[in-house]
Amino acid sequence: MLFAIHLLDKPGATDLRVLARPEHKAYLALMAERIALAGPLVSDDGKTMVGSLLVMDFASREAVSEWLKNEPFTQAGLYACVSVHAFSNLWPQKVGFPV
Repeated sequence: MLFAIHLLDKPGATDLRVLARPEHKAYLALMAERIALAGPLVSDDGKTMVGSLLVMDFASREAVSEWLKNEPFTQAGLYACVSVHAFSNLWPQKVGFPV
């Protein structure tokens, strides 16, 4: 089942995000085949990272919670707010969507 994982950073946590990012990316790479989409949420300037949005395939909400417990940004204390929702993708992917 797909789950949308919406994560908002604590205010002023930019340095923490930068420091933990290599470990975060490596952790995500271990689940690459389960990722429908993933990336940072950014402020209106299009550059400043303020959180993360992931849509990933997990067997259950409990599996998501277990995965998040070991996620490097979570372990670093980056997130102020975490929400997880089951997700139904009803819109076809747009071919050539910008990366």
